[in-house]
Amino acid sequence: MDAPLALYRRYRPETFAEVIGQDHVTGPLRHALAANKVNHAYLFSGPRGCGKTTSARILARALNCEKAPISDPCGECQSCRDLARGGP
Repeated sequence: MDAPLALYRRYRPETFAEVIGQDHVTGPLRHALAANKVNHAYLFSGPRGCGKTTSARILARALNCEKAPISDPCGECQSCRDLARGGP
């Protein structure tokens, strides 16, 4: 039997479109990915639970996606599956 997951991990967004209430974060990241003008570093800061790790994980998946550059990870390629929730 699998160990129970915390709700925030079970329902963590997988794409920028699923991130709610953070348009000021997801908008510029999606635009940079779509325009293929990604900066060399991003600093995610804020209080606990505001979506820093989630946004960083989605950005990592989008950057490593085999269909890159795209604004959201495809979720189908090997790289996206490896970096998805519950990956290897």
